[in-house]
Amino acid sequence: MKDEIARRVARKAKQMTRQEVVLKAIAGKITWIQASQICGITARHMRRLKERYEQEGGAAFCDHRGGKRRRKRIPAETVRELCRLKQEVYPDFSMRHFHEFAVAEHGIRISYSWTRFLLQEAGIEEKAPARGKHRRKRERRPMTGMLLHIDGSTHEWIAGLPKRDLIVVMDDADGRVLYAKFFEEEGTMSTLAALRHVVTRHGRFCELYHDRGSHFGRTSKAEEGPDEEQNGHVSVALRALGIRQIFARSPQARGRSERCFGTIQGRLPQELRLKGIRSYAEADSYLERVFVPKFNRLFTVKPAQPESVFVKLVGIDVDLLLSTRHERVVRNDNTVTFNRTVLQIPADKNRPHYVRCPVVVHELPDGRLAVAYQGRPLAFYGPTGDLISTKKSNQRRVPA
Repeated sequence: MKDEIARRVARKAKQMTRQEVVLKAIAGKITWIQASQICGITARHMRRLKERYEQEGGAAFCDHRGGKRRRKRIPAETVRELCRLKQEVYPDFSMRHFHEFAVAEHGIRISYSWTRFLLQEAGIEEKAPARGKHRRKRERRPMTGMLLHIDGSTHEWIAGLPKRDLIVVMDDADGRVLYAKFFEEEGTMSTLAALRHVVTRHGRFCELYHDRGSHFGRTSKAEEGPDEEQNGHVSVALRALGIRQIFARSPQARGRSERCFGTIQGRLPQELRLKGIRSYAEADSYLERVFVPKFNRLFTVKPAQPESVFVKLVGIDVDLLLSTRHERVVRNDNTVTFNRTVLQIPADKNRPHYVRCPVVVHELPDGRLAVAYQGRPLAFYGPTGDLISTKKSNQRRVPA
């Protein structure tokens, strides 16, 4: 293997410096004898060069006759440890992610630029390709709460387990992640669960930016824009909250959320592997406790204006509002059925019965069911139809 690497290195020897060859030898990519052959010097001279590099670091390859200020020395042991860590402990970490762990967990005090430079010259890390054509960056919203991005990413987050969808809600103004959770599949329930978390923790916001998934809205004709009138579960809930929907026309239009997921995919699976997490329940806990707070500390930017336009919700039953709705008519025995589950409406002092009354069965994102009459909840049930609780007649109404 080393002979093959040496042959490849020899073909590029004219473009390589001695420092690059020595770094490859330190990293174990080639032997020191092969390094001397590539540089065209004797083995004894290579030993002297190695000893000089161990004593002086990068200055060993500099011409000291110029009288210019020299680079700081990086000990050969530090370079060797960097190479070992990247190859053996953090092989699947990105450069930025690896540098953070090298500094925080192993006490290596080298700048990110020098870390990347050393690993690239040692042949451990590939150089990034050149950037494409110039594109104009869309300005962020000036205040938090003006525009939120919601998107899902299907990925093998835990090696050996089936792929899951990670649903993320991000604020456009500062790039802060407000919600992140794993679901078996992105859809209506995952979206309603994310919206419920955001509006209860932070408040109502102005606009929601998303893709053209069927759970967000209907597109009657292919390759045309979404229909003007949207009556899906998500659209109805957003309209009741006064939140405007914005449909992205292409994946490139959601560049900010795409870049966010690129960063998450380059960090989260590696950290889950490093922590020995083997289930998505543990991964959800790690997201909430560790990953999201750290992600926000590292990547949140300062918004143009310090004010927030989030508005706390008052007098609105968020549980029923952010749910799927199904109209039913009460039977003679004060029951309704939903997905072959019988829901018994309990006795109510406001009415002797609800026979033949039109009611709405709400399916909540957490699996619970609820029955409401004229916007007021009558009772809540478990997934199997077991009665959990009842609501009094003065309970808050559900917006239409």
